[in-house]
Amino acid sequence: MPGYVADAKQFFRQQDLDVRVTIEPTAWVVPQKLLSGDVHFAVMPWTRVAAASAKGEPLVLVCGSGCEEAAIVLRRGVTQENVRKVAIPLRGGIKDLTARGLIDTLGWKDIEWVRQPSGDGAILALVGQGADAASMVEPYASMLEGLEIGKVLRRTGDLWPGAPGCSLATTADRIANQSSVVERMVKAFVQGACYVAEHPDESAEIASRHIGIAPRFIRAALAHCRPNVHALHNRTAMDAVLGLMTRMKYLERPPANYLDTTVLDAIFPFQKRRPI
Repeated sequence: MPGYVADAKQFFRQQDLDVRVTIEPTAWVVPQKLLSGDVHFAVMPWTRVAAASAKGEPLVLVCGSGCEEAAIVLRRGVTQENVRKVAIPLRGGIKDLTARGLIDTLGWKDIEWVRQPSGDGAILALVGQGADAASMVEPYASMLEGLEIGKVLRRTGDLWPGAPGCSLATTADRIANQSSVVERMVKAFVQGACYVAEHPDESAEIASRHIGIAPRFIRAALAHCRPNVHALHNRTAMDAVLGLMTRMKYLERPPANYLDTTVLDAIFPFQKRRPI
């Protein structure tokens, strides 16, 4: 939403940036597009950046965006005690990790994982009654509640308070050689996040054009999942997520140099009580 709003309100242009917003079909294709130079910045799951860094790929997180994004939704008509099938997308994303991290707290045993190629697939598996529950991100969890198709049982924040979700990323080379561009991008992105906090109704309308669902569902999701540019400072939560990724063999080695909030901290110092 900070990016959508920054584009619509011309915050990028105010920073003398000529930005073209593109929507990729899945987060899995984004790292390679960043590395190849097809895109220069991307809002993508921070866990993807950490995994890429662990493989030696020079992707770097520069600003937070999503926070506590994922939720486990129970299909209407199914009791929590009778859950047998849980739909999750591909390995290693925050939706997958949230589901696996919360499984013990839900008391579910002998669960069959309905693995889908994308988050959209997991949602459709729930709607199509191919799964009793599904892990997904906002605003889709609020959408299913609003349509009375499902009920949110747990959220990422119930397990890892303050855990970041999709975050603004770029490459180490761009940080080193185009520091002014990175600074102006982060400034515009932060301005977009501030605007979402101050004008949630208008921001939901703007985001609806990109997300493709009604503004009321996006607005409802903001009650649980608001942009937080400082989410990358929640290292305790991030270390816990990385620990799970390591135990599940999603990481071969700990990531290094995948995080650089120098620009963010210079232009918008971290304050714990700020809503963004």
